[in-house]
Amino acid sequence: MTEHDEDTPRERGPYGELHPERDTEFGRLSMTDSGITLNLGGTEQERIEPEPEDGELKHLADLVGVRVGELAGDEASVSEEPFDHAALERLNAELDARAGATDPNPSLDRIAMLLDLLGSPERTLKVIQVAGTNGKTSTARMTASLLRALGHRVGLFTSPELTRVTETIEIDGTEIAPGRLAEIYDELAPYLQLVDAKFATPLSRFEVLVAMAYVAFADAPVDVAVVEVGMGGTWDATNVADADVAAITPIGLDHQGFLGDTLTEIAAQKAGIIKARGADGLGPAENIAVVAEQEPEAMRAVLERAVEVDAIVARAGSEFSVGASTVAVGGQQLDLRGLGGDYNDIFLPLAGAHQAANASLALAAVEAFFGVTREHPLDLDAVREGFDRVRVPGRIERFGTAPVLLVDAAHNPHGVRTLAAALRRDFNYAGLVGVVSIFADKDASAMLTALEPELREVVITQNSSPRAMDAYELAELAYAIFGDDRVRVEAHLPAAIELAREIAEEADEDGMGVMITGSVATAGDARAFLTADAQGGNG
Repeated sequence: MTEHDEDTPRERGPYGELHPERDTEFGRLSMTDSGITLNLGGTEQERIEPEPEDGELKHLADLVGVRVGELAGDEASVSEEPFDHAALERLNAELDARAGATDPNPSLDRIAMLLDLLGSPERTLKVIQVAGTNGKTSTARMTASLLRALGHRVGLFTSPELTRVTETIEIDGTEIAPGRLAEIYDELAPYLQLVDAKFATPLSRFEVLVAMAYVAFADAPVDVAVVEVGMGGTWDATNVADADVAAITPIGLDHQGFLGDTLTEIAAQKAGIIKARGADGLGPAENIAVVAEQEPEAMRAVLERAVEVDAIVARAGSEFSVGASTVAVGGQQLDLRGLGGDYNDIFLPLAGAHQAANASLALAAVEAFFGVTREHPLDLDAVREGFDRVRVPGRIERFGTAPVLLVDAAHNPHGVRTLAAALRRDFNYAGLVGVVSIFADKDASAMLTALEPELREVVITQNSSPRAMDAYELAELAYAIFGDDRVRVEAHLPAAIELAREIAEEADEDGMGVMITGSVATAGDARAFLTADAQGGNG
């Protein structure tokens, strides 16, 4: 891989070509002017007819020899163009219609079929995949920032979004434009119908987003894609791609209804992103895993998977580590011990010892990707630049002054304990007023218990997600943990933020703050409100 020269036209590169007729793993795909059909072993599936546009049929037989990634246009558009609110609204409606699609039997069959019909864009990509319970998004963003600083064109997929679906896909550090993402969806739509017709459970919202991301990355094209797992690992839709490097962040108890009741079971699912080498051309040429510090049972499960597939493993605290971390204005100063040597005097604009650990993991992932050695480490200036430029919205993110409002997406007990540790280490507030909304399927009591020592008072509220626990039900748990005199209830989140701000101001002490947390949706709603408030949009 070489640095891209912007003055040189980019070659499209190999990608599955569409022909009027071609064989796929799931049957023979036929495309004519009258529609698309899939022959499943002698049985012709219902024809999907395209919608005419301006009296012309889009694609189909005219697309002989054209890569499917080109269906949605030329070079990947990014948000330099005007923000298309209408396209975003339409896209949300299409995707939200799939939000409830869940299959009780985990499988990659649907996403595999869809990508096969699309020409397998994921097989053209170099991939660094990030799994774990907490820290995935931060680690993925740091990894992408490092790769860009080292001169590479990078695709980034993270989830869930804080405020809008386009946040999930970035190309070279820029969020994909709504119009561009809507174009990709429109071109995929006939294939979505084919797959939906084949299975009892239709493609989920997340599966469609993953497919759209792989198409966008292959079409850009990017030198490397950094892909965050949605949930688990083995059966996550992102796992149809064979990662060159698997990065595993700290693993804790979460999503037990899907991943298992024990840390061992959950870790085994996360470790499923570590793949066997592909001697037949399938699977990664090298399989390397970089693993954050874990509880013993979690590490054991990860290492068992690595042994099973004969993977190379680098572990935090052994092959790489945080040498030093010092709190600094706006973040922290780090010395990192990498696979290829020491990288000192690094500024990371993120708070908390957990972010230092995430930085160490991201650095190791990039080193492993390039196969660095002690004799040939990464360029120190580029590493410094990559970390200095990283931004992770909704992770101890600051808004306003007097009082300062902090927004964090901690959404499970492990994440809240990590947040509490960061508040103790990196901040010196006279007191904090919490604003908390938690999903109904989370261990809310454990989360509130972890927050209690850090908060003077707490305002219980309810975010906009249908998964949110009722504010008054959550308040009953809070009363038992905080005591009646330290708990307020305001179900409307913006009003809850204003109430917390008033409580902090009325304390008449310098150094009061507000901490808003409990879920990604809580962080997203808070960011949307505070951003609009700062721009005068809430008055």
